[in-house]
Amino acid sequence: MPQTLAQVTLVVREYDEAIAFFTEKLGFRLLEDCALSGGTRWVVVEPDGPGSLRLLLARASTPEQIRTIGSQAGGRVFLFLHSDNFWSDYRAMQARGVKFLEAPREESYGTVAVFEDLYGNKWDLLMPSGASGSS
Repeated sequence: MPQTLAQVTLVVREYDEAIAFFTEKLGFRLLEDCALSGGTRWVVVEPDGPGSLRLLLARASTPEQIRTIGSQAGGRVFLFLHSDNFWSDYRAMQARGVKFLEAPREESYGTVAVFEDLYGNKWDLLMPSGASGSS
């Protein structure tokens, strides 16, 4: 049976602020928002693209989980948001207030710029080499 990585958990401070960031700033779709027991919710978002990895937004509920908010990868880039039109996505994200930590650069693997989510987790906006995209 083929296997795929379907979703990953992102620990967040509050559900609604995380939903707002991912849908309004990054343009993700809200797929699910269901109430669960104990005041928790099942919240899933995904980028607008075929076969995208989904994010389960999970509100921190213990001191250990709270400490991980914004540093899920220990200060390294945590997630990679692929684009087939880097410059269009980069400009749109900037216009919506996404905080980029560097100017875009060309690398052997593609065009890339690091940005932060609302908690400080680092992401790459990346157009892999060979992908189409106009300037």
